[in-house]
Amino acid sequence: MTMLEIIVLAIVQGLTEFLPISSSAHLVLPSQVLGWQDQGLAFDVAVHVGTLIAVVQYFRTEVTTMAGAWCNSVLKQQHNQDSKLAWWIILATIPAGLAGLFGKDFIEAYLRSGYVIAATTIVFGLLLWYADKTAKQTINEYQSGWKKVLIIGVAQAMALVPGTSRSGVTMTAGLMLGMTRKAAARFSFLLSIPLIFLAGSYLTLKLFTSGADVIWSDMILGAVLSYISALVCIHLFLKVIERMGMLPFVIYRLLLGVALLVVLTI
Repeated sequence: MTMLEIIVLAIVQGLTEFLPISSSAHLVLPSQVLGWQDQGLAFDVAVHVGTLIAVVQYFRTEVTTMAGAWCNSVLKQQHNQDSKLAWWIILATIPAGLAGLFGKDFIEAYLRSGYVIAATTIVFGLLLWYADKTAKQTINEYQSGWKKVLIIGVAQAMALVPGTSRSGVTMTAGLMLGMTRKAAARFSFLLSIPLIFLAGSYLTLKLFTSGADVIWSDMILGAVLSYISALVCIHLFLKVIERMGMLPFVIYRLLLGVALLVVLTI
């Protein structure tokens, strides 16, 4: 990979991991337009590490509190809103884990085309617009209940289809279930922690078993850039959605999907 590719792809990964705009579509365009090759396992591991550190650092207070409360719920049978939220995050992670375990090969074989990514970018963008426009916005992440959380988890499993956007589909589900915009975003970000950790662990295992060469300078730069862009993204996004809602991201998704279709048909 060239220095330009490392910088662009790391920043794009850091931003699109948490913005509801589809990372898959952004990674397809450079390869289609500029002829860039796949970034490889080592780089994937690096950017996963960067984004994971960013989200854990940003929500360090919540993560620490939930971890302690969860341990108390297991060891001392003491439950509060933080322990419930921790259990809900575990519950909501299960559908995506199962979908990845049993459906990954099918998705890789049949659903990774540019046209699928363009279509899902547009369709789920419109769904996000509908959810944001009709949302009641009456509850926060602590008031959700396990049934609603499980639905969000099932929605997250759908994000295995490229172009859907994990953050986009979980925020869409949260809004449809009555969460405020900020609560839907916060829950989506917290829900990303175990999933990014699992995905990063899987990629790391593949990297070590593949025997692929590792260029450590590229990995470190990719991790640092994805960390910075993800941290900035989370901070700004939580501020923007309270004032502007999801419409700017919906418009962007529609334009991106159309641009991808144009590029693919030229």
